[in-house]
Amino acid sequence: QVRLLESGGGLVQAGGSLRLSCSASGNILRPNVMGWYRQSPGKERELVAVIFTTGARKYGDSVEGRFTISRGGDENSLYLEMNRLTPEDTAVYYCGVRMFVENVDHWGQGTQVTVSS
Repeated sequence: QVRLLESGGGLVQAGGSLRLSCSASGNILRPNVMGWYRQSPGKERELVAVIFTTGARKYGDSVEGRFTISRGGDENSLYLEMNRLTPEDTAVYYCGVRMFVENVDHWGQGTQVTVSS
C-alpha cells in the first residue's frame, strides 16, 4: 500500500519562504512521477510542480521561477521550496505519485499553506 505524508505547511507573510516535504512509503515502482498540486476553496486542484524519475521537471505557470521541486536521494522523498510567496499561494498542498506501471494516482492528506498580506 502506497502512503504519502506531507509536512512543512504553515502560516507565512507575503514575500516569505516555506519548504514542504513529502515522504512516500510502500511499493513505489519506477518509472514514476511525483509532484505537488494545490487546491484553494472554490477552485479546482491545480498543478504546482512535478518531477519524473528521469529528473525532468514541470511547473505551473503561476509558480515557475519562485518554486523548486526536488527529490531526495532515495527518490521516495519529495520537496518543494517555495519563495516569494503571495496570498494567492494560499491553499492545501497535496503530494502525489503516479507509477506508470499502474497509472493510478496516490495522494497524501495535504498540508495547509497560508500566506498573509
